[in-house]
Amino acid sequence: MSHEVVAALIIQSHKILLGQRSATRAFYPDVWDLFGGHMEPGEGQEQTLVRELKEELGITPTRWTFLETLTLDLPEPPNEPHYESTRQLTVHLYLVTAWKGTPFNRQPEEHSVIHWFSLVQATQLHFADSTYPTLFARYVASE
Repeated sequence: MSHEVVAALIIQSHKILLGQRSATRAFYPDVWDLFGGHMEPGEGQEQTLVRELKEELGITPTRWTFLETLTLDLPEPPNEPHYESTRQLTVHLYLVTAWKGTPFNRQPEEHSVIHWFSLVQATQLHFADSTYPTLFARYVASE
């Protein structure tokens, strides 16, 4: 069974905005990740993208492009209700290059810190998924 989420690769001036997941998170604790989240029942991907960025960063995206859908295997379902019988995570990835507002960490229980990174800096981080540095290299240059 798969669980669908939307993730935003937020880029400005060739820098990537990332969040370090809180150490208390049951799912991928204390690693760097993109912003986004679960698709609610009846919610489209773009609706999820807008809602999640408002909730997590206090911004409203105004320009985005769908990049690709990733299917990630999960080692075991974490102890969170969204993932009770999940074995795979379906991630709909969007490139976000413009928004209203200034990003700030609205949900410290989800991300302990947010920070802008150059591509070189970002590839040195420990991520929720090992494919992220390759994705960043593919899309940051095209921004």
